[in-house]
Amino acid sequence: MDTLNQRIQHFYDRSTALWLDTWGEHMHHGYYGEDGSEVKDHAQAQADLALELLRWGGMDKARRILDAGCGVGGSSRLLAKLYDAEVLGCTLSPVQAEQGRKYNEAAGLGEKVETRAQDMMSLKSTDGPFNLVWSMESAEHIREKQQMLNLFHQLLEPGGKLLMATWCHRPAPPGLSPAEKQLLDGIYKYYHLPPMVSVPDLEAMAKASGFEQVKTADWTAAVAPFWGAVMRSAFRWRSVKGLLAAGWPTIKGAWAMRYMIEGYRLGLIQFGVLQGQKV
Repeated sequence: MDTLNQRIQHFYDRSTALWLDTWGEHMHHGYYGEDGSEVKDHAQAQADLALELLRWGGMDKARRILDAGCGVGGSSRLLAKLYDAEVLGCTLSPVQAEQGRKYNEAAGLGEKVETRAQDMMSLKSTDGPFNLVWSMESAEHIREKQQMLNLFHQLLEPGGKLLMATWCHRPAPPGLSPAEKQLLDGIYKYYHLPPMVSVPDLEAMAKASGFEQVKTADWTAAVAPFWGAVMRSAFRWRSVKGLLAAGWPTIKGAWAMRYMIEGYRLGLIQFGVLQGQKV
């Protein structure tokens, strides 16, 4: 495990209990309608993001699914129930994996959903094939994104599909300004991220990996309300106590939410979605 992975693991080992207590098992953005104007319960918004990605990707059935960067398996269980599918989920965090296994059993999905503490980049062909690779807000943690997409293509069976949602920076040119780079550096530091890429960069990488029928979209407006809601919840008294218990890295992560809000406001941060098919 490299230093970046160690930092990611430690961050999620320490912060997961607080997130679960405040937000629940879906550890990602919510979807508030195409323009972000829909008012809804945030747990519902999180489930809706997964459902909207499936709708956008045209997924009507799946048998065996990889949830790459699964957190505690919120998407894994949703996908298993929706498609009556077998799901393998991978997370760097043993704390998340253990909690995910408890959730799987409680949901009666212990035989359907496997949640491993494993770097997704260490998966082998023998772990597949899958007919859906699901990557929900985890690709931003991967340094070698081309290698990641190569691996996803390798793990899919012919006709299989990749559906991805990930944090991106705005397309360039024009080049990123010093102020933009400084804001991104804050996000990278506090959320333990390698440099982001743009949505067009991601699309080009997917095509280079062999994916066909590649489509992308910018869902920033649809998810942007989420960060304000997270920030408000983080600084309620109950959550403040949880922040203090979780330790300094989690406190810094909560403080860094202002960088994400500012990045969205400036158009620097984009919430990109991508689909592609192996033929």
